[in-house]
Amino acid sequence: MGITDTREALNRAKEAGLDLVEVSPNAEPPVCRIMDFGKWLYEQKRKAKQNVKKQHTVTLKEIRLRPKIDDHDRQIKIDHAIKFLEKGHKVQFTMLFRGREMIYVDHGFEMMTEILETLDEVAKMEREPKKLGRRMTMIVTPR
Repeated sequence: MGITDTREALNRAKEAGLDLVEVSPNAEPPVCRIMDFGKWLYEQKRKAKQNVKKQHTVTLKEIRLRPKIDDHDRQIKIDHAIKFLEKGHKVQFTMLFRGREMIYVDHGFEMMTEILETLDEVAKMEREPKKLGRRMTMIVTPR
């Protein structure tokens, strides 16, 4: 059903109560379509909104520890990390050393490896434990 005259196309669109929309202006001859332009715009916006809803941005969650943390408190922090990992977030464990706690750096590395072993089923290591100044950090990502 090729319409070659612009006036005829406009008349047909008016009769149908729709709009004449230029689909491909660079084609020779330009391609137009008779449709409800407002409805089409609405559907495009809706599709864009749905796509944004479906996206999941991965965020970095931080869990702070101290070298002298109790086993039960550490387990609670690990449980929080598991919840974050199940939601698809990355988790950064940060161990802070203050004052004389700097002599417990080896204990800090041991604690980080224990945490990694505990999270082995749900997480993999992205960045191994690294000490920078008075902090030790390790990043894990969901499996």
